[in-house]
Amino acid sequence: MATPDVIRLLIVEDEAPLRDSLRLLLGGEPGMRVLAACGSAEQALEALDHEAPDLMLCDLGLPQMSGVELIRRVQQRLPGLPILVHTISEDRQAVFEALKAGACGYIVKGASPRELMEALATLRAGGAPMSPRIARLVVRTFHERPSDDEFLLSAKERSVLLGIQDGRSYKEIAADLHISPHTVHSHIKRIYEKLQASDKQDAVLKARRRGIL
Repeated sequence: MATPDVIRLLIVEDEAPLRDSLRLLLGGEPGMRVLAACGSAEQALEALDHEAPDLMLCDLGLPQMSGVELIRRVQQRLPGLPILVHTISEDRQAVFEALKAGACGYIVKGASPRELMEALATLRAGGAPMSPRIARLVVRTFHERPSDDEFLLSAKERSVLLGIQDGRSYKEIAADLHISPHTVHSHIKRIYEKLQASDKQDAVLKARRRGIL
C-alpha cells in the first residue's frame, strides 16, 4: 500500500534513453515513486489497468496512438488526473489540442531537471505549469481578437468537419450527429464552398490554418 505523502508517477516517453533518464531522475527524488515508464500510449493504457498514478508525464510524439489521444482516453478513464505534457513541440495547434484533451501543464523538452521537478510539484499542488514560451503563446492567443473565420462554419458543419478530420465515414458521422448521410453530404458541400476546398483533406487543412479546428 502506497504511503499517502508519496507521489505516484506514470511516465510516457518513446525515446528509450530519455525514458530511462526520467525514470532514474524522478524516481530518485524524495517523495516520488515511478509506477511505470512506458514507451507508447498502448503500454500506458495497459499500465493503468494495474496502477493508479497521482500524476502523469506524457510526450506527444508517440509511435502509434498520439499523446493527445492518450490524454483524452486517460481523462475518460481517470477524470481529473493531472497530466503534464513533456514534448519538443511548441506548435500552437499541438499546445491547444493537448490542453483541450485534458493536459494541465506543458513543458518543452530541454528544461532542467530542477525545472521539471518544480513543474510536477506545481501540478500536484493544483497549478498549471508551462514553459515561458508556451505561457506567452497561450496569453498571446487570448489577446488576439477573434476573426470572422471563427464563425465561418455553423456548429453542425464544424462537427461534420471534425468527423472528417478523425477519418470517419459519412455513415458514422451521420450516426454520431443523429442526421442522415444525405444531410452530411449537404453539409460537406457547403463546407467545401465556404472554405473554397477541393476535397476532404484540403478542407481540414484550410480549416486548421484559419483556426476553425
